[in-house]
Parts: sequence; structure tokens; C-alpha cells
Amino acid sequence: MKLLIQTSLLCALSAAALSAGAETVVIVSKQNPATRMFSEQASQFFLGKSAMFTPIDQAEGSAIRADFYRKVADKDPAQVKAIWSKLVFTGKATPPKEYASNAEIKKAVAADPKAIAYIDKAAVDDTVKVILTLP
Repeated sequence: MKLLIQTSLLCALSAAALSAGAETVVIVSKQNPATRMFSEQASQFFLGKSAMFTPIDQAEGSAIRADFYRKVADKDPAQVKAIWSKLVFTGKATPPKEYASNAEIKKAVAADPKAIAYIDKAAVDDTVKVILTLP
């Protein structure tokens, strides 16, 4: 229990630090026809409620991941993990692949027209297309 509290506190502090200094953007492949998306739509893909896009996640425990889910779905990492555990257990969905860096995520998104992911705005380049900027 103590470890859970410490982990939650660390995630909250990391997310607060991230929000103060960086913007997060949702990206897709240049080949994807999408040009714009709302936060509510993005949450559908990242919480397994729609299979229109293939979500790609940042590494578990990363500050950007905690911040992203808080902003688009008002959920903390434990809540998101519980949602995906239920979907996997019932055979309704496969959880998003996780990558450890913005560079790896951009490479995966650029190679798959159905992929959707989130990265730091500062990491965006011409290999991907931004469809949502989170404050």
C-alpha cells in the first residue's frame, strides 16, 4: 500500500512538472486523412472504445503518459490500466504498444497510417502530422 501511495504521488508530481513546461500533441501518419481531433475523440481510441485508429502509448510510469490521460480522459494511470485489463480479459481489445521515446513513437506512427499517438510538441517534425494540441 505504501508503494502504491508513493508511486501515485510520484506520478502526480511528474505530471505537474510536465504540465508546467511542455505541451503534448496527438499525432498521426502523414498518410492518415485526419486533420483535426477533439480530446473526447482521442480518449475513445486510447481507452479501447473505438478501433478506428491503432493507439500507441508512451512508457508506463512516464510523466507524459499520466499527463495525457488526465487531460483527455480525466483518468489516472491506475484507472487506465484497470480499463485495459478488463478489455484484455474479456477479449474485446489489445492494449496499445508502448515505446520508450518520442523518436520511437514517431517512427512507428509514420510507418502506420492507422496509428495514433501522443508526444511532446517539441519533438514534432515533418514525419508526422499533429491533429490535436493539449494545453
